[in-house]
Amino acid sequence: MSRETKATTNPLLDSFVDHLTFERRLSPRTVDSYASDIRGLLETLEKWEVDPIRAVGPDILREYLAHLHDLGRAASSRQRSRASIRAFYRLLEREGRVRPNPATDLEAPAQGRDLPHVIAVEDIESLLAACAGQEPLQVRDRAMIETAYGAGLRVSELIELGNEDADLRDCWLRVRGKGNKERVVPIGGGAVEALLRYLEGPRSILLGARSDPGTVFLNARGRSLSRMGFWKILRKRAVEAGLPAHRIHPHTLRHSYATHLLHGGASLRVVQELLGHNHLQTTEIYTAVDRDYLRKVHREYHPRG
Repeated sequence: MSRETKATTNPLLDSFVDHLTFERRLSPRTVDSYASDIRGLLETLEKWEVDPIRAVGPDILREYLAHLHDLGRAASSRQRSRASIRAFYRLLEREGRVRPNPATDLEAPAQGRDLPHVIAVEDIESLLAACAGQEPLQVRDRAMIETAYGAGLRVSELIELGNEDADLRDCWLRVRGKGNKERVVPIGGGAVEALLRYLEGPRSILLGARSDPGTVFLNARGRSLSRMGFWKILRKRAVEAGLPAHRIHPHTLRHSYATHLLHGGASLRVVQELLGHNHLQTTEIYTAVDRDYLRKVHREYHPRG
């Protein structure tokens, strides 16, 4: 018997493994793969403080697949994870534990090279306008969106940004990317202004009398913000801005940053450096988005488009 088919400490996973093994009679290797996918899902949901039965909806599952994309998982691997998730929630639906089934309409990841979803500069402005106000959470949210978009940060880089990592006088951020690789990225005046406003008062209000966790961005309880916490904030602000929330995820800001730089004339090499990509081929996908944008403008404005 393979190691995955042995009993685990998670009854949901145990039940799923039994279903695959004894009802569907799948091969041990397939059971191993499906079990590994669901173990990863359940562990991530636990980190995000999301109950896999009572609190999971389609958007949470889409964000999880986007999270796998951010981790560098191949489209084929994410496709299998989607299949595993759909099988897992079909079982829970059959057992009457979830209704409606949150995985029913879970879209398949594109095979081959994925084109990132980007939003227009006007949509970024709408997101920021949704955070207008003097309340600490409004000031914090604007600072986060300005920073994530203004520096093209990964979600992990944003939420792990430390108090000593921001040089706002010279407009730089020190960022720790994948593999703990460090890079320094410039930020513009909008992000600097939003960060200063947040750091000069609202952050202290959120922290209160608690010990400082050392990260720039805090949740309403004065603790370090989680990836899921930022996702919920972004989704809330997207709804308030009248934008399609299901299309706007934390990584959307990073994709939009890269694409907008290319639209503005930045070289691919510069964008590669700013994003912290090891290989130029990883950055080249944004040129496809750029070509799509040019084609759209041509069709819209050329008299014979």
